[in-house]
Amino acid sequence: MLIAGIILLSLIIFILLTSYICFRKTFYTSRKEIHGEFDLPEGEIYKPYKDIMVNWMKEIKGTEKATYTLTSFDGLKLVGRYYENFKNAEIELMFHGYRGDAKRDLCGGVQRCKVLGRNAFIVDQRACGDSDGNIITFGINEKKDCISWINFLINEFGDDVKIIITGISMGATTVLLAAGEKLPKNVIGVLADCGFSSAKEIIKKTIKEMNLPPNLAYPLVYLGAKIYGNFNLNESNAVEAVKKAYLPIIYFHGESDNFVPCEMSKINYNATISKKKLITIKKAGHGLCYLVEPDTYVKELSNFFN
Repeated sequence: MLIAGIILLSLIIFILLTSYICFRKTFYTSRKEIHGEFDLPEGEIYKPYKDIMVNWMKEIKGTEKATYTLTSFDGLKLVGRYYENFKNAEIELMFHGYRGDAKRDLCGGVQRCKVLGRNAFIVDQRACGDSDGNIITFGINEKKDCISWINFLINEFGDDVKIIITGISMGATTVLLAAGEKLPKNVIGVLADCGFSSAKEIIKKTIKEMNLPPNLAYPLVYLGAKIYGNFNLNESNAVEAVKKAYLPIIYFHGESDNFVPCEMSKINYNATISKKKLITIKKAGHGLCYLVEPDTYVKELSNFFN
């Protein structure tokens, strides 16, 4: 009886400790993890585009018309920056990816908005850039932040403002999750670039790449999020969200994406019931569709929303 109790207690301690390690590695970010002024995302695939990306970052530096903050539903200060190219034009409300920041990951989006005749509003997601927080939730709480920013833009720019919600990588999943909610009529469309179909599937893919058994390890990751992060990874996913979305959604994904498989955008696209289009770019890695084929990107966006 005593031995059985010791074994059970040891098992519980092991599960709690392992789930805590999973939580720290997957969801927790230190506020010391600030990117340098012109840092690139990690990975060899971005090096060929270094000069272009650095130039984009330099061009938008100091050109924002205003920096705004809002308080999230759970009390965090979130930061967004507005880039006005044309008076009374549509605004793209943009969200970056996992452990990124707005000025680095969305500088190309700001430049693209100029070409398309739009204004840009880029957001540092919770626990990233200049926004508060230490926990990234793979779109679960970020979806709620997206809706808060939508309402903020309407209050700031007027009841007639037109908004396209845009995201790349985890940011794409963020806007797809938001699209499944009842949004104000001001939101007229969604752009989702290389998003994943669910937190569960992208995490299980990563676990598999670590040569660990996904079906055994994922519950520990899930438990870590639930106990130490106070959120439910399975609360919502992009596939179920787009089955309820009424907004037009355009998807982009690189066929050479080794981080978020292109297949995930195909799954999201096939589940979408509203007006939709999927464009895949053959030689593009993760988040590189616009850099690889900028003319195609702009043309497809213009045609879709016109």
